[in-house]
Amino acid sequence: MFEQFYGLTSTPFSRGIRPQDLYLSQQFRELLARLTYCVKTRGFALVTGEVGSGKSTALRALAHQLDPSAHHVLYISQSGLTPRHLYRELCVGMGLRPAFSAADSRRLLVQALWDSYRNQGKQPVIVIDEGHLLSPVMLEEIRFLTNFQMDSASPMALILVGQTELRHRLKLQTFEAIAQRVSIRYHLAGLTEQETREYVLHHMKVAGASRPIFSDEALSLIYHHSKGIPRRINNLCTTCLIDGYFQEKPIIDEVTVRRAAQEFEDDS
Repeated sequence: MFEQFYGLTSTPFSRGIRPQDLYLSQQFRELLARLTYCVKTRGFALVTGEVGSGKSTALRALAHQLDPSAHHVLYISQSGLTPRHLYRELCVGMGLRPAFSAADSRRLLVQALWDSYRNQGKQPVIVIDEGHLLSPVMLEEIRFLTNFQMDSASPMALILVGQTELRHRLKLQTFEAIAQRVSIRYHLAGLTEQETREYVLHHMKVAGASRPIFSDEALSLIYHHSKGIPRRINNLCTTCLIDGYFQEKPIIDEVTVRRAAQEFEDDS
C-alpha cells in the first residue's frame, strides 16, 4: 500500500525483519554481549524490560548468531506455566517422551541435558520468557532446575526473561535463593532521542528508502510519544506512513505524527 508511494522495496518496522538487519543500539549490543557470555559460561541470566523494549528481539538475534550444530535452544513462553508443563515442553524439545509426573520428567530432562552436553557436544540453552507471569512455585522450580551436581559446571545456559516487575519480585527476600543464582543481569530501557532517530532512519533504509521521509520535527515527536520503546516506535511510524499515504504527503511531518499519536492515546 504505502510502500510503493514512498518508493520502498519492503515493509519497514515489521516483526519479520531479518536479525542481521536489526538496529543495534548501544544497550542492545551490550545485552547481546552479556547473553553470549551467559551461553559461553553456561550461566543463569535475567533479562528485564518494559513491554515492547526489544527483549524478544534480542533473544531472536542471539539464537541467530549461535551455531545450531553446537547449541540446542529451547524456548518456553506460556502463561499459567506449571512444573509439569515446563518439564513436558523441555522434554519434548529435547526429543524425549515426557513422563506422567513432573519429578520423573525432571529426571529425564536432567539426564538428557548432560548427555547433550557431554556426549553429543551440543550445549542446551533454555530460554523462559514471560517470567513476570510465573508463580512462586514456578520460580522455585526454576531454582531446582539450576541445582546440578555439587561443585560441577552446569550443562546448560538458562535465560529468564520478563517485564520490569520480575526484576522487583526477585529483590524480595522470598526469592533470595533464586536471585543469588543469577550471574548476569540486564534491564533493557528505551532508546535515547538520538537512537530513536537512528532507529527510524535505519529501518527506512533497510526497507529501501532512498531519501528522508520523516522530518526532523516528526522524529522528535516520535521519540516524545514513544519514550524510545521500539514497539511503540514501530506502531507509531507505521500509522504515520499509512496516514501519509492517504493524505498524499511525500514527507511525514509533525502534524501527521500528532494525528497518529492521538489514535493510540484514544485507545489507551
